Amino acid sequence: MQYRQLGKTGLKISEIGYGAWGIGGGWGPKDDDTALESLRKAFELGVNFYDTALAYGEGHSEALIARAFKHDRQAIVIASKIPPKTGYWPARPTDRLEDIFPVDWIIQCTEKSLKNLQTDCLDLQQLHAWSDHYTHQAEWHEALETLKKQGKIRAYGVSANDWDPYGAVNLVKADLVDSVQVIYNIFEQRPEEQLLPAALEHQVGILARVPFEEGLLSGAIRPGHRFAAGDWRADWLTPERLEEAGRRVEALKVFLAEDRPNLAILALKFILSHPAVTATIPGMRTTAHVKEDVAASDGKLLDAETLNSLKKHAFAHGWAYPWS
Repeated sequence: MQYRQLGKTGLKISEIGYGAWGIGGGWGPKDDDTALESLRKAFELGVNFYDTALAYGEGHSEALIARAFKHDRQAIVIASKIPPKTGYWPARPTDRLEDIFPVDWIIQCTEKSLKNLQTDCLDLQQLHAWSDHYTHQAEWHEALETLKKQGKIRAYGVSANDWDPYGAVNLVKADLVDSVQVIYNIFEQRPEEQLLPAALEHQVGILARVPFEEGLLSGAIRPGHRFAAGDWRADWLTPERLEEAGRRVEALKVFLAEDRPNLAILALKFILSHPAVTATIPGMRTTAHVKEDVAASDGKLLDAETLNSLKKHAFAHGWAYPWS
């Protein structure tokens, strides 16, 4: 496992992190025993970064992490997120800061996460939605600074709105956060235009989420796929969308090689090959997922020729999530 510095925080995290949304629920049948096994296997294989959120199963994901690492808290880095008080994702331009992230809500949610995680301090706390017009409003920043001074969080950042590669650029340039979480993968390459260069210049950590485009880029979801009951993707990936994505995923197979033998590893290596990226956080609900994803962290990044060729496979599809 390779490790990278998270911006200016001093935190050194595994470049393959554990995305803990799936173990909280919403991706089909939930199996806590399997989730705990996957968390422990990830730890055994060198993963020390675990990204969760208060909204993932209403704290269930956080509670599972607490159970898995009851005796190893100091050996891992935990990131969580504060949901918008409106309960609406993504943050809309018309949403007022005092409605979505009021100070008391930021404090209250952080306290809940600390309790769920059975810890005194979060390594990274994040606002779970972001709109550019919040950047120069002081309240959210002051609330997080207060939590930091109290020793309840070590660092803070934001999770950029779904499919919005530009909304956090001014935030990074203003040096107001330690990290930004953003959708970045072979299909969604737009963060390379502004956000990632700004993050490099200002030493802000980048956490790349949705590395597999919700399963498409792993090759596991093909045209005709039937989703399990309770999997939100059944509403998002219509038959027409699966057909379109399927053709594009098939075209990526020409890039497979000895050090990237499958699409999942290709997808992860693409992300890790950008110098602005600190870590990517695939969902790893089973030990099989863990083993496959961790294999991408072998110190061998994609060469310039391959990266340049993959630029032609960008696919900014504009498919809004069901809750948008």
